[in-house]
Amino acid sequence: MNKINTLGIAIILFTSSLTIMVGTVIAPSLTEIAKQLNFAYSPGWLITLPSLGVVLSASLVGRLLNKIGAFKLLCLGLIPYAAFGFLGGYITNSYLLIADRILLGPAAVAVQVALTSYIADYFVGKERMKLIAWQGMAIELGGVVFLSLGGILGDINWRFPFIIYLIALLCFVFALIFLPKNNKVEIDLNTEKTLINSNEKREVNLIFWGSFAAMVLFFVSFVRLPQFLPDSFGFSDSYVGYFMASISLIAVVSASQMPKVVDKLSPYKTVVLGFIFFMMGYICFAFATSIILLVFGALFTGIGFGFTIPLFNHMMVEVSTSKTQGKNLGLFSMGVFAGQFISTFIEFVADDARYIFGTASFLALLIGIVFFVIFKKIKLIQ
Repeated sequence: MNKINTLGIAIILFTSSLTIMVGTVIAPSLTEIAKQLNFAYSPGWLITLPSLGVVLSASLVGRLLNKIGAFKLLCLGLIPYAAFGFLGGYITNSYLLIADRILLGPAAVAVQVALTSYIADYFVGKERMKLIAWQGMAIELGGVVFLSLGGILGDINWRFPFIIYLIALLCFVFALIFLPKNNKVEIDLNTEKTLINSNEKREVNLIFWGSFAAMVLFFVSFVRLPQFLPDSFGFSDSYVGYFMASISLIAVVSASQMPKVVDKLSPYKTVVLGFIFFMMGYICFAFATSIILLVFGALFTGIGFGFTIPLFNHMMVEVSTSKTQGKNLGLFSMGVFAGQFISTFIEFVADDARYIFGTASFLALLIGIVFFVIFKKIKLIQ
């Protein structure tokens, strides 16, 4: 079996950053973009519609992984990712723009599932957890870079942030040159479990709903802050980008420390702790009247992400067999991106962003308690 060298790992991590970029790259200039494109619906939809595309296609993409392998799936995702992402800046018909953003979703999930499959196939145990933690760091570090760059480009011209989607073409070239073409590990399926037992099914369901809930909470900030910060604090597009990038930077650091926290506590206690951090972050945003509370809100929200999404990703890989890997990774992606999409609808709770942040804080506390009780009941937490 070929091995992935250090350069190949770097390509996987760099390309992983595209998954956060799919919606957030236009977040700093969201209001102006929606206005210039004559978008007739909530601006937040432009961020979360790709997530709907993921939900609609994740199951198919998961099955496709088992048929064509990670390399071909990755290549099939990167080209339409670049095309649909870039063209979104030139479509002024609301219905066509909705279609374009939805079609961006299948491309994004193909990239995510393929890259996670590479990690699952080539690494095991703590090494695999470390790589998935690095992947989570790379995704959020991409958020730091692309949110900042999107804000800077948006200050120059509202259309310029869409150029960033073309980075997928560079990733395509790197994949062709540096990644193994036949990455599936050869195993004897007769010696491996071909059916998931009831405990594994239960864990897969918990991971799915946990990743869904965590992403709903995390993305509330990406949907509401681009409007809240200019209205309440007078932030420009670039400053919105910098602030939101700071959340991603904190997520990078917390994801890097997540394996150490898991060693000290347990995966399931760490998940519950992540939801508590989400709760504290949104309390800070809800009551923010100064930059200090905004900073603490960013800190706690970033930690909440770092202690949940990368860990859920690792847990899904660990619970999967080679036969169910594609299906389960597709399910994980569905949970993550469905959470992004559903976060848009929290706007219907109220027009006041502070009330929305307060609601998100309450939900985070409630979800944390529910998961703690479930984990305790089925003896995943002692």
